[in-house]
Amino acid sequence: MRIARLLGTVLGTTLLTTTAVLTAPAQAGPAAPRDAVSLDRPALRDSLDAVHEAGMYGVFSSVRDGGEKWTGASGVADVATGRPVTPDMRQRVGSISKTFTAVGVMQQVERGRIRLDAPVGDYLPELIPGQRGREITVRMLLNHTSGIGDHILSAFPSLAQGSTDSLEKERFRSIRPAELVRMGLAAPATGRPGSVPGSYSNTNYVIAGLLLEKVTGQKAGAYLTRHVIDRAGLRHTYLPRTAYIKGPHPRMYESWFGLFDPPRDFSVYDMSWVSTAGSVVSTTDDLNRFYRALLGGKLVGKASLGEMTRTVPVSGLDYGLGIYSLELPGCGRFWGHDGAVFGAGTIALSSRDGKRQVALAQNLMKYQELDENGRPKAHPIDEAIGAHVVRALCPESPASGITPSRLTESLRFDQLSH
Repeated sequence: MRIARLLGTVLGTTLLTTTAVLTAPAQAGPAAPRDAVSLDRPALRDSLDAVHEAGMYGVFSSVRDGGEKWTGASGVADVATGRPVTPDMRQRVGSISKTFTAVGVMQQVERGRIRLDAPVGDYLPELIPGQRGREITVRMLLNHTSGIGDHILSAFPSLAQGSTDSLEKERFRSIRPAELVRMGLAAPATGRPGSVPGSYSNTNYVIAGLLLEKVTGQKAGAYLTRHVIDRAGLRHTYLPRTAYIKGPHPRMYESWFGLFDPPRDFSVYDMSWVSTAGSVVSTTDDLNRFYRALLGGKLVGKASLGEMTRTVPVSGLDYGLGIYSLELPGCGRFWGHDGAVFGAGTIALSSRDGKRQVALAQNLMKYQELDENGRPKAHPIDEAIGAHVVRALCPESPASGITPSRLTESLRFDQLSH
């Protein structure tokens, strides 16, 4: 079983099976004009409830259409007490952190401190010495074409033996970013630097964080807080310094495909194992605000945004620099990222103009059973999450022209690891 699949992101194991949501035949007549559609609040409410009814412990979502906003929550934040989940709760957002880190790097590109196509060894010669340092560029880190393997298996070695023991044992272990990079560099290379398709690797964004520290003279967390999080006007987003989450949040439950039965609470966890590749804590409303700010040119300039949205094939995705695109036929192209950590999954997608957005978070992960090939089987939760995301982004479906095959082809997130 490949670790990239075992550590699948929220949509890696949920939206691959949205076909049942979209099997109704298209209605006669053309799709409704995009600007004629507004938020269908009852439908959004019903579709979010359906996720909980399908078996998800707790799920919360924020949807925007221009100046209109809807937020909702369904289910429980704590299965022991029955405490309900609420829309304003904080969540570990996993690899959505990569967009934040990429923005920080692009800001330094704009200041002339970093060159996108310069060898990373020019900046971090001791960390990435020799031929790799000369061949791998900053751009290759950000678009996952560096060929550097992922450090996850080395950080949690029991996973390679099909055991979850190291997940528990390493809860409070603090790992320095440079050590994570050494793990990734020691892993088998996934390809030659610059070759496509690329291969998704968390190690790339740990290196990007260290690069940011090198050129700014600041800790990456401090820089990202001041120049990305604060600049975007985010009120409830931060990089944690401890294993605990500040403020209201759900408990986060990990099933690991049935190896934890019942699912285990992973709310308290030292996130240094993923560093600037995935440690951000945020809310669904803040995530929508962040992507609006980014796509609206408030965080980087037009040229930088153009570089970020220039995509290459990476593990089945059209991946740019810390952001990917998702084409929904008849509805448009959406930009954003998704992420998963133990017990928590999140996705945030926005139209290019930032007017139509959805951000969704859930507090139960890897609830599916595995088939004989080690792939997650379809689960009713998967279909329900897919229905809510489609309802939020494409309210005019099924007349939108989205077909099951095209949607599932686009949503190939099973190759991502967090």
